Amino acid sequence: MGKGKLAKFADMERYENVFQYPYSVVDNVPFEMKGSWRQQYFHNSNPIVLELGCGKGEYTVELAKLFPHVNFIGVDIKGARMWTGATQALEQGLKNVAFLRTNIEVIDRFFSDGEVQEIWLTFSDPQMKNPRKRLTSTCFLERYRRFLVDGGVIHLKTDSNFLFTYTSYVVDENNLPLLFRTTDLYHDERIDDDTRQILSIQTYYESMWIERGLNIKYQKFRLPRALELHEPEVEIELDDYRSYHRDKRTPKQFGV
Repeated sequence: MGKGKLAKFADMERYENVFQYPYSVVDNVPFEMKGSWRQQYFHNSNPIVLELGCGKGEYTVELAKLFPHVNFIGVDIKGARMWTGATQALEQGLKNVAFLRTNIEVIDRFFSDGEVQEIWLTFSDPQMKNPRKRLTSTCFLERYRRFLVDGGVIHLKTDSNFLFTYTSYVVDENNLPLLFRTTDLYHDERIDDDTRQILSIQTYYESMWIERGLNIKYQKFRLPRALELHEPEVEIELDDYRSYHRDKRTPKQFGV
């Protein structure tokens, strides 16, 4: 029988690869490792990559195994889910993996200027009702720029046509350098070698979506600091299905 939530939280308290700073305490407890992740935790000078909204952490763990000379940090507020990836990383002796339990709205409090090279957004909630909560909104991009290197890379991998379309508008309207974009990641012959490597990584829910016949969409782009960001004002057709563990979609036909 699997562990319950309380047992998982007890484990997380003693895990050396987990740092827990939920929104309720982050204002009162300074994060002393900000700007010093490489020196104090990873003990190397390798690039740092974040997965925001990492869920169970399985994607973070698999990326770390695939790229051993890169440091990966999975971020999510759901500790009981994160326990899975944190446990796997410890059991497999992966030293290039850490997990941060906090709200993504305050992610810039944990990393200093230029400390992070890339960000992964894997199957994020499309937040069709609230543009400011979308992880590719200009509101969040401004947060990322506080700690991402100039021109750092953002990856979006999603089943949501709404989020993919919205992100495409954000990228195009702000002239962000687009590195790659596809509406069918697993059947696009244009992908480069780096992108091809990630095809070997599938989360549990991703495999379920593929079995349901949904195309997996992917794009990566750079985020320069100098550009002034503008939020696109467009109507986007809402997703016509309900993804796993997401709230039932709004009855409206279009979102902005």
